Amino acid sequence: MTKRKQSVNALELDTNMQIQKIDDPAFRWYSPLEQPFHIAGFGWLQDEQLYRRLPAKPEWQLPEAVNNLANCTAGGQIRFTTNAASLAVKVKLSGTANMYHMPATGQCGFDCYIGEPGEQHYVGTSRYDHTQTEYESVFYQNMERESRVITLNFPLYQGVEEVWVGIDPIGHIAAPATYTSNRKVLIYGTSITQGGCATRPGMAYPNILSRRIHQEFLNLGFSGNGKGEPELAHILSEIPDPACLVLDYEANCVSTEQLQKTLPEFIRIFREKHAEIPILVISRITYAKDKFEAQLMQDKMDRKQFQMQTVNQLRELGDVNIYFHDGSDLLGENAHECTVDGVHPTDLGFMRMADGLTPVLKKILPE
Repeated sequence: MTKRKQSVNALELDTNMQIQKIDDPAFRWYSPLEQPFHIAGFGWLQDEQLYRRLPAKPEWQLPEAVNNLANCTAGGQIRFTTNAASLAVKVKLSGTANMYHMPATGQCGFDCYIGEPGEQHYVGTSRYDHTQTEYESVFYQNMERESRVITLNFPLYQGVEEVWVGIDPIGHIAAPATYTSNRKVLIYGTSITQGGCATRPGMAYPNILSRRIHQEFLNLGFSGNGKGEPELAHILSEIPDPACLVLDYEANCVSTEQLQKTLPEFIRIFREKHAEIPILVISRITYAKDKFEAQLMQDKMDRKQFQMQTVNQLRELGDVNIYFHDGSDLLGENAHECTVDGVHPTDLGFMRMADGLTPVLKKILPE
């Protein structure tokens, strides 16, 4: 009889994978809710002081699932400038990591970018015990002291109750560069929009786009629940002076009929408040099983055709600021290799989505 092999714990064997302990007295801690930090991605933060993607008490009643998912902090960013030689975060989450197909680093972690707008470079991700709801993590330590522009991306699939930014005692905090425009890019959609299943927050496609287009992005993807309800259209239309609205929610429509019912009405409601703001409608990306399931592919083609026709009809009626983009091509060649489960993109898939959407958005966004 073969002797049973001993289980392997890579964290014990590979020092590069071990969680680094923080020497807490070596850091001074700051709330990013205070000046001179800038927090992006939460449209109602100034009024409510909550890391939440929709208003806590909206005028229009939210579906229960959407109300819950709004507490996931996808798309949130902490922006600032510092000359700190060391940088860390202290985080209190609303819950633990619990997804089988998405790493805790993406669901519950922060990641860090250094650089001016358009030149941001990834430097590190939270390392922590994913069974816990509170953690401290160092992004970098003992680097040369010089001024750096920092962007910290919030977790994609968990709520954040508190976060503190830590720097070495000699370092200073200053305001980040201002956006090229104060108008926000709104992206409404599904789990894919929310960031499932990126390995870390910065790899969700709205966050990738935010590094290429220097404007604030609001990630309004609601996992499994981007269904185009009119209540959401009303709430989104109340966001003042948006730069554009992206509608990427086909994947959560349980039928073609649901899409036919919701899409024209969603656009109509938004147009009542924002008659000339660009609207971009995107059909869903390619799924791995599209090749093998005839009905799945037929539904995809029917829905793409409907979305394209809706946009064309509105343009013929005089709405020249509405556009359609075929999501079938976003994952590119070997699309079936770009997801973790046949549906939700990996980092490769999200990068390809952003590559396809960057020129489209740059073309339609107001100057």
